[in-house]
Amino acid sequence: MGKEKYEQILEYLQIAYACLTPDGTIREANSLFSQVAVSYPQKTQIDDCVPEIAGLESVMRELVTGKRHIFTLKFVQKDFQGEIHYYHFHLLKGQSPSCPIIFFAQDATEQALNRQKILQQRNEILLLQQIAAERKHFLSSSILGNSLPIRHLREMVQKIARVSSSSVLLLGESGTGKNLVANVIHYNSSKAKYPFVEINCAAIPESLLEAELFGYEKGAFTTAVNAKQGLLEEAHQGTLFLDEIAELPLKLQAKLLSVLEAKTFRRLGSNKQREVEFRLIAATNRDLAELVRQGEFREDLFYRLNVVSLKLPPLREMGEDVLIIADHFRQVFNLEFKKDVRGFSPEARQALLAYHWPGNVRELSNCIERAMIFTDGPFIEKEQLLLQPLFKEEQKLRWQVPDTGLDLEAVEIQLIRSALEKAKGNKTKAAQLLGLSRDTLRYRMEKYNIS
Repeated sequence: MGKEKYEQILEYLQIAYACLTPDGTIREANSLFSQVAVSYPQKTQIDDCVPEIAGLESVMRELVTGKRHIFTLKFVQKDFQGEIHYYHFHLLKGQSPSCPIIFFAQDATEQALNRQKILQQRNEILLLQQIAAERKHFLSSSILGNSLPIRHLREMVQKIARVSSSSVLLLGESGTGKNLVANVIHYNSSKAKYPFVEINCAAIPESLLEAELFGYEKGAFTTAVNAKQGLLEEAHQGTLFLDEIAELPLKLQAKLLSVLEAKTFRRLGSNKQREVEFRLIAATNRDLAELVRQGEFREDLFYRLNVVSLKLPPLREMGEDVLIIADHFRQVFNLEFKKDVRGFSPEARQALLAYHWPGNVRELSNCIERAMIFTDGPFIEKEQLLLQPLFKEEQKLRWQVPDTGLDLEAVEIQLIRSALEKAKGNKTKAAQLLGLSRDTLRYRMEKYNIS
């Protein structure tokens, strides 16, 4: 193969080339060499034309004497006609003393840009890991307050976190922080490095809830075009948090109990048993024992969940902890809104302490956020808190048993029939009128043989 063919190949591969004498004089070069060289062909010394080679006299001597046969300088940045390019510079010397030193400059711009992207992605991953670690640290110490109920709660959480296998039942009014406590238990336990998977049983339609929990195989139902892993599998070795557990349909309660006892399950549309291990934390603001008596919740599942139960105190029972939590939210919203609100006026503090807080910590968070939006001064004033209940309490019906007594079963049958009549036979609407779940209504209709 002739010299012209070699030069064509180098041109095609976008490789600059120069042949050097032992003292570094450029004997010949191809046209691409001018892209990386300065003042060539006016200057003919390699260290004049390629300044990055300057200072490598010892390397050149080793190449000339045969002590070294190749030297590479990677990702050299060059400005070519206003565009930044990156090159790998190579100096090569053959085995024979008569062989010249060959200089190659290989364009590595695309490789350099990809390398930068990888480094950037690695930095982003490290940043996310740092944020996750800080979040875990924050969650581990984020049950705020010094009142007796909170001190007792923190003590119980620490004990529960040490035993990472037992089921936990979190009880308390809406907005008391059951989600937060579930996170604290998980991230302070030996399962902290594994997933924390949360699902709100009231937020997903009954027809989809089973598929979300157990997953499904391709073709299990009409829209199952691909297999999907369920939340049980995602929580393997970690923690599964079922919020609003009282809303779990009776059919799924039975399947969940089976998983907790056998530690196996099957995806929808599959016969294959899959092993799974996780800690279950369940939460509800309803009285599960009463629901068991009403037939709305399985007794065996209730006892399986109720290994350890924690009652979260309402905000109105936490005394001056209200001020501690309110100040925490002030700091959070200072960062979010880029403000410098320094605290609460004395009147605002008194108002926070005197208010009943029917929505608990969730209501307090919303209250402070709303006040921070409209506060321009250094302190939040009482008027900016807007501490009036959004909804007036409805006057509850008071039922009284007549002196002659009554047949409770007959009254219940009459109420169910009346609800069905008003709902025009729609069981879902009838259940809503009676304050029951659809499964509970269906159970009572079967019990009383109501068609």
